[in-house]
Amino acid sequence: MKKATFLIVLILSIFFTSCEEVVDVNLDTAPPKLVIEAAINWQKGTTGKQQIIKLTTTTGYFQNVIPTVSGATVFIRNSKNEQYNFTEISKTGRYACNNFNPIINETYTLTVISSGNTYTATEVMKPVAPITRIEQNNEGGFTGDEIEVRAFYNDPADVDNFYLYKYVYSNKVTSTYYVAEDKFFQGNEYFSKSDDDDLKTGNEVEITHYGISKQYYNYMSILVSIAGSNVGGPFQSPPATVKGNIINATDKANYPLGYFSLSETDYKKYTIQ
Repeated sequence: MKKATFLIVLILSIFFTSCEEVVDVNLDTAPPKLVIEAAINWQKGTTGKQQIIKLTTTTGYFQNVIPTVSGATVFIRNSKNEQYNFTEISKTGRYACNNFNPIINETYTLTVISSGNTYTATEVMKPVAPITRIEQNNEGGFTGDEIEVRAFYNDPADVDNFYLYKYVYSNKVTSTYYVAEDKFFQGNEYFSKSDDDDLKTGNEVEITHYGISKQYYNYMSILVSIAGSNVGGPFQSPPATVKGNIINATDKANYPLGYFSLSETDYKKYTIQ
């Protein structure tokens, strides 16, 4: 009996000891890629003169700090060859412009020169239909007992439009993004809607609609499908290698991550009743 008890204790000791062993996983780290967060957003009713472009690089999986890129030359030119320079803010990797001139349907070209490479992208600033009203439905969701918020707008007729919707909830840390095209509601009233099934009275919902190009719509569709709708932001480093519209004119094989977009936006804040 004593021998049997000793054997059981020995086996259990070996089992728990093995569970406490630290397993080191060696992950290959690819050479860092430049990440260009160049979302030029023009909120309705503002001048849109102040804009920010952020430069970072990819890093190892277990690294907590995202490296910033300093010392780059960053500027945007329009079709009239007017140039808007972005100056770095105190070696933060954030480049600011205070005199940008946003014009709907104007064509802009981004240029970033960093570490001997020249990166460029061309895009058109797209308009967005204004949010006309917000409605709250207390019988939403699959179960019919969830609070749902809808932001309505009138889609312009006779032109193809693409939209990016952003929802920020006071009861959540992450934001929600998703895209839509007007293929099935062109020229009609339509809406974006919340997807937070835990909304309660007093919660705040911040809603932003972006007018985007078809190319950016395709990019975001892929990005959201990979990351899910709850992501840190569409202008941050993507969770997988998703090529945007920015090319490396110096070395095409060494392409950057990120996207150059120009959008008119409309923003509303709503408090759950």
